[in-house]
Amino acid sequence: MNHEDQTRLGIGIVGCGRVGAVMGNALRAAGHAIIGTTASSQASRDRAEAMLPEVPILEIETLVERAELVLFTVSDDVLAELVAGLAKLGCFTPGQIVMHCAGMYGTEVLGPAAASGAFTIALHPSLSFTGTSVDLPRLREATIAVTAAKPVLPIGQALVVEIGAEPIIVAEADRALYHAAIAHAANHTVATLSQSLDVLTSLGIDDPARVLRSLVEASVSNTLQAGPSALTGPVSRGDTGTVAAHLYALAEYSVAAGSLDVADAYTAMAKATISRALTNGTITTEQARAMHELLTERD
Repeated sequence: MNHEDQTRLGIGIVGCGRVGAVMGNALRAAGHAIIGTTASSQASRDRAEAMLPEVPILEIETLVERAELVLFTVSDDVLAELVAGLAKLGCFTPGQIVMHCAGMYGTEVLGPAAASGAFTIALHPSLSFTGTSVDLPRLREATIAVTAAKPVLPIGQALVVEIGAEPIIVAEADRALYHAAIAHAANHTVATLSQSLDVLTSLGIDDPARVLRSLVEASVSNTLQAGPSALTGPVSRGDTGTVAAHLYALAEYSVAAGSLDVADAYTAMAKATISRALTNGTITTEQARAMHELLTERD
């Protein structure tokens, strides 16, 4: 789509965090005008200068009143109260587009803006943001969940396409479950990998990331291509002796580290892995029962 074919919108970014800075940059590259952003911290101001150069930092009421499209990229916990407060001040106008990027919410949280006549859309990029230019090519390879009333849905889809990403439609009632699924995959992967890096570091390994990189990248790639059939490892083979040795070693590590988080996470994920291995047919019911009893004893 050529810029000449687009409807150029004046967009205000509420919250110049990692998501807001990158989304603003992408929307500007797609031909829209970023008329301003809010930035309450020095980190936000620095990010605005780097990712949204020459975009003015405005007071939130001024920003919302001036923008044709308002994009909220604030934390989930403050979104509802912020929108409601702005609506009480009469900041939203009929025909204005009001969007947010909070994964767990649909458009209901923007209800006060809708009551003022605004068109409301919920977007959520399936991406872990750094807030830097590194995110821009990643964003173009990502999907963005779009939730909106049927007449408004094409606006959200068009904006996603304009920045080069792929829109997927997620119903209002499904947003929390959608968000739980991707948070489970992304955030818990970070936690798990960080724990493994810590354990390897405790063994005196200088570059633990190099030890994990090929293994983890292959596991992720294989799983995304083949699904649960990509599962390997001792639980998938029913090797209770190996798992018992893991539990003993992790118990010793936990005492030395003064924390049970790695052992607890290993036990919980091993239990979840049992059901996957059963579904794959790589272990028998008897092996699954023995593995579960071993892990339960650890609890």
